[in-house]
Amino acid sequence: MAALYEGYTLCALLKTPNSLVSGINGIEVDSDIDHVVVTDSTRSVTLYKVSDQKPLGSWTLKQGQSLSCPAVYNAGTKEYVSVSDGKVIRVWKAEDLLLDKAFKATLSANVWRVHAVPGGGLFVLFVRGAVRLLDDVLAAPQQPIEEVLGQEENIRWSATVTAETQHFVIFTTEQNSCHFLYVQRLKPNSLQKFSLEPQGPAPQEAQAPLSFSACYQEGHIRLLCLYPDGHVYQSLVSMRGPPALPPGGAAPLPRTQLLGLHVGGALLEAASAIYLDDCHVAVVGAPHPAAGPGTNFLCIWNTNFQTLQAGKEIPGKVYGQLWSYAGKLFIPHGRSLTVIPYECPTSSLATALGKLKRAGSRDSRVPACVPSWSSLLDGRTPSDLIESSQNKAKPVQASSAGPADHVLGLVETATVEAVQREVEALLSRADPQDLNPWLGQLACSLVSRSSTDPPFYPASGLAALVRTGSLCHSVCPELLLLALEKRDYLLAQLCLQAFPDVPENITCCCLKTFLRVSVSSAPEAEVQTACLEPSSLSFMETHSAPQRGIELNGFTSTGGGPDPEKPSSPPIHTCPLGVHKAVLLNEVIQTPYSDAFLLPHLKDLSPQQLMLFLQYLHFLYLQYSQDSFKQEDKSIAPTLTQIMDWVCLLLDAHFTVLVMTPEARGLLVNLHIFVRSQVRFCSELGKLEGSLQEIQTLRRQKEMGQYCIQVIKIF
Repeated sequence: MAALYEGYTLCALLKTPNSLVSGINGIEVDSDIDHVVVTDSTRSVTLYKVSDQKPLGSWTLKQGQSLSCPAVYNAGTKEYVSVSDGKVIRVWKAEDLLLDKAFKATLSANVWRVHAVPGGGLFVLFVRGAVRLLDDVLAAPQQPIEEVLGQEENIRWSATVTAETQHFVIFTTEQNSCHFLYVQRLKPNSLQKFSLEPQGPAPQEAQAPLSFSACYQEGHIRLLCLYPDGHVYQSLVSMRGPPALPPGGAAPLPRTQLLGLHVGGALLEAASAIYLDDCHVAVVGAPHPAAGPGTNFLCIWNTNFQTLQAGKEIPGKVYGQLWSYAGKLFIPHGRSLTVIPYECPTSSLATALGKLKRAGSRDSRVPACVPSWSSLLDGRTPSDLIESSQNKAKPVQASSAGPADHVLGLVETATVEAVQREVEALLSRADPQDLNPWLGQLACSLVSRSSTDPPFYPASGLAALVRTGSLCHSVCPELLLLALEKRDYLLAQLCLQAFPDVPENITCCCLKTFLRVSVSSAPEAEVQTACLEPSSLSFMETHSAPQRGIELNGFTSTGGGPDPEKPSSPPIHTCPLGVHKAVLLNEVIQTPYSDAFLLPHLKDLSPQQLMLFLQYLHFLYLQYSQDSFKQEDKSIAPTLTQIMDWVCLLLDAHFTVLVMTPEARGLLVNLHIFVRSQVRFCSELGKLEGSLQEIQTLRRQKEMGQYCIQVIKIF
């Protein structure tokens, strides 16, 4: 079943005079799938690392100049290409600082867009419909460009499609309220033109498509069209050979309705629909079927079964723009560009109704909070669920009586022991997957009574429910807070491990709770005797013991470098926390979060909590710096990247406090010295880079026996 995950902000949108546009001209991928090139509607191009939400480079035109089309990356030459002021091609590399000093060429005709074709180079689509290779255009910039389009015919959208070994540039045009599709085959060159069926009661009242999307599948180019009335149509263009154009110049292109979105009687104004795979479509700017008009949602639809798979409300104004790269959706809305990860597993009737089981990991945990197959069918066959006339999947309601009804009835009045006994018996005799529709309700009932009846607290029962992997924070949002209130640190640990959707404010609440018991002496013994996961405890017991001699690459972590004349003994590094508290903090460090939402809550940490947490992160960093340190299980200890990300977050949130706190000086100095030693080491490696590259280019001696010794001197 398709899923939408927690989104995060990549960048802010520019303020534009026209409130109907987002300020983003386009988004393209770089050589790295984690990099995107964002072109704004004025004069700037920025390269972002998506996972870190950080800009890696930015290039800007002079005042008065403007970018005409989105910048694209040429993987063959490792250069960026864009067009300014309609007909000026600009080519630059990542290390170039100023666009004005980069290569540029003025063409004889205006350019609509430059398209990058994987493995096929770059193609220039001119405003009047001609298509040229970029290399051919740059070889003779002032060459005449023919006009393909008719009078008053203008391009509205364009894209590239790769079909096996063939590359195509496709674009749609509008002329006197009529819409056409052009398919330009490259190598060998051939052009096809199709007329799109009008959408409306009469040709003069035809609706203009809001968005287009295209992909290749099974010998056909599939074109997706979204109209203001909510109808989504699909047209197929065969790739078996270009037919001869009819006398009128355009062949009719048949279409079939793929989706019928509910728009509540009003027409859509800013919406977009794109292909995600062969059976999933993402739509933004249309209301949710259950929310009614006036709301904007991002939805993923399964077109095979006509089912809504996932939905997420999009706050602020939606501009009708949507991009998809590497399992992420990019949506401008309000005043920000948001990235929303998604996944679309294999399509089948079982996945459409939520039965397909997914194997989760610590980094990608997806709770099975979906109804079970057996309860959905309730004795019926899959064929009973399909409407033969429309070939649509019917939603089926689970039966009213469930296996957990007996336990739910006991929750209101039974004792803790009786409830825990029945919960454990229920989980032992039934498949947790079949209990999914009731596990969330059962957990909420237990939490509700525990909140109103303080003596009642079924700790083992709640832990058993969390261990099924069928719960998430959104299903039972009070569970983790209840664990903190009851000081049930095992349950808190299990929730942090199992819940993929813990909000940032709850994550920070857990962090403050664990740090509060660390700086206070009263609850020390209570946490130290808490029952936690044995594997995580044994891991920290192994690596938290005092160790001497943390030295990496010839540089100690507390000095500028080695002293060959005077051997020194490195200091002893000990964990500033007890084993149990360290385990709990490890769970917080590994919890997924968004920097923008977590940073404001981190500012609520007290100076004592901040210092203790930084000391522990520094200790973990030193542990990773040892050659003898091995991380056997990534689900037990945080990764080095997670540790450094948290250090950066804390420094960003409390920079002024750390600078003004005398007690923090020693810690900051240690961090500075350690980083300086690593920089020195990397600098020494950089000096060897040229020599190592030279070694790789040495020719092997022609007459070399089975055994040879070569002595290479590096000066």
